Amino acid sequence: MTLRATRNQAVYTAIRGLPQEHPDYPVRVLCELGGISRSAYYKWGSHVHTEKEDFNEMLAKKIEQLHGEHPDMGYRRIRDTLAHDQGIQVNDKRILRICRKKKIQSIIKHRYNCCTRPAVDPAHIAENILNREFSAEHLNEKWVTDVTEFKYGTGTEERAGKVYLSVILDLCDHRPVSYALSEHNDNPLVYDTFDAALAENPGAQPIFHSDRGYQYTSKVFRQKILEAGMAQSMPRVAHCTDNGPMEGFWGIMKREMYYGKKYKTKDELLRAIEEYIDYYTNRRVQRKLDLLTPIEYHERLKSAA
Repeated sequence: MTLRATRNQAVYTAIRGLPQEHPDYPVRVLCELGGISRSAYYKWGSHVHTEKEDFNEMLAKKIEQLHGEHPDMGYRRIRDTLAHDQGIQVNDKRILRICRKKKIQSIIKHRYNCCTRPAVDPAHIAENILNREFSAEHLNEKWVTDVTEFKYGTGTEERAGKVYLSVILDLCDHRPVSYALSEHNDNPLVYDTFDAALAENPGAQPIFHSDRGYQYTSKVFRQKILEAGMAQSMPRVAHCTDNGPMEGFWGIMKREMYYGKKYKTKDELLRAIEEYIDYYTNRRVQRKLDLLTPIEYHERLKSAA
């Protein structure tokens, strides 16, 4: 069925019903009032639905449902989610055509200012060992980390405030190895994240890549790195892309659960952050992970080891 026929579906349906209730209404006049031709109406009336059209209608309903649950989803993620969750195997182009027809579009991605000012008089600066080699074949081979800021409250009815999130990502399975939340962007926030990562992965000795923030360049953190037997890596000054995967994670997270939304209280924001990290880890499929979630890819690698 053509796109025009679909747009005029309501008109065709109305015309088909009226002559039965009002036999004096000629189809020709009704078509003129509806702004369609008689030939188009009769062609629509004689049309027999094909299996392909029925499948596309079913697909459109599932796409609308997914978009309603996750308005941030673009057509690629919709296609991947349908394949992973429901076993529906179609190509990107079909999903894109239906999205355009239904006017389904992901929300606009906000620009994320990723550069961090280097620490003043740092105790330790590491070389850029990672050197933008962002792929990893093995778990606990390369970890990247950073801290980002979220705001809550309106400043009027509710007290406004900030929450800081520290995350360590594994570049192999894209899984958040650990994370910590605090009202302060300070040393304990970063240390807690690092300690939690080691507790979950005892004996891990990855390349540990971070920015040049004062927490990561401190003597205490350097000692933690040495005691763990890790190699520390830091980006060049004013080169945000040297920590691209971490900045990409922040961009995805904020687009999907933060931008365009208002969190009135600290508890509401904390709950949303924790729920999103659980969703990202356990339910959000990724093409780079063979259409698996990070935890599924993680378990697959562990079982193959």
